[in-house]
Amino acid sequence: MALSDPIADMLTRIRNASRNGAKSVDIRNSKVCSGIARALQDEGYVEGFNVIDDGRQGILRVDLRYGPSGEKLIHSIRRESKPGRRVYTGVKDLPRPLAGLGICIVSTPKGVLSDRQARQENVGGELLCTVE
Repeated sequence: MALSDPIADMLTRIRNASRNGAKSVDIRNSKVCSGIARALQDEGYVEGFNVIDDGRQGILRVDLRYGPSGEKLIHSIRRESKPGRRVYTGVKDLPRPLAGLGICIVSTPKGVLSDRQARQENVGGELLCTVE
C-alpha cells in the first residue's frame, strides 16, 4: 500500500504512541522523516532514533521521551503544510508556538531544521509541522 503523505503518517504514529505511553514507535524511513526525527531529538522531544534495515527502505525506530514522573512532553503535534496546500514561510515570518516553548519544523535548503536553527541559519522554507 502506497502512502500519499508519509510525514502525516509519521506524525500520527508519534501522536498515538505518545498518548498510549509507548516507549518507541516504528515508522517507514525516508530522508524527510529522519530529518524530522533528528530535529525532535535536537530539541529534546525524543530520546533518539535509529534505522533498522528491512531489505527495502528501512524502518525508523523513534524512542519517545517522557518527564520525570511520566508526563508527556509532546502535547500536540500538528501537520501544517499538506499535499493539497503547501505552506511556505520566510525566516522573519516563522511562527513561535506557545510563545517560544514549542517548536516548528521547517524544510529548508540546508535540510530539515527546527525554527530556532532556521533563525540561526537565516533561512526559511516549507513549514512541515508544529510541536507543542
